[in-house]
Amino acid sequence: MAVKNAMTSDFLHSAYGGESMAHMRYLTWGTMAEKEGFPNIAKLFEAIAYAERVHANNHFKEIGGNTADATVVAGAVFGTGKTVDNLQGAINGELHEVEQMYPVYLNAAEFQEEKGAQRSFHFALEAEKIHAELFKQAQDAAKGNQDIKLEAVYVCPICGHTILDGAPDNCPVCGAKKEMYKKF
Repeated sequence: MAVKNAMTSDFLHSAYGGESMAHMRYLTWGTMAEKEGFPNIAKLFEAIAYAERVHANNHFKEIGGNTADATVVAGAVFGTGKTVDNLQGAINGELHEVEQMYPVYLNAAEFQEEKGAQRSFHFALEAEKIHAELFKQAQDAAKGNQDIKLEAVYVCPICGHTILDGAPDNCPVCGAKKEMYKKF
């Protein structure tokens, strides 16, 4: 079912665009990290790119097919640099979503009683908090010319929750079972 309120619809479109762009940007930055000798940071970028795709898909579902003439504004850095710089771009983007974008979008969806949009925005907000922290850990390692230490990255395909080295029995954000997590 499509959202009923234009403001929430606009926010879903904007979030869809931003998450789609983050997905592609992180794949590109993962390739750069691999080339610079950071295979685990590359893996982290790939896993979080998948989480961003989950968010984009959730937002798109809530739009409900109402995509005609939608203007999508999604601000973020473009281009590639050194892995340390790309990680800073990722941190900045995630913090923007956590501190500014998703709280406002979620508040509007709650005010307008758009339950599906509330769910989609909540899932993204909770995952982005984790992404910012994981990118910070990776950047701290890369600043010392080290790769981040990890065995695997696990991502919930329902909400994008991301965790290192082992999936929980149930996702703390959406309740999905451990077996559903995608391993990178």
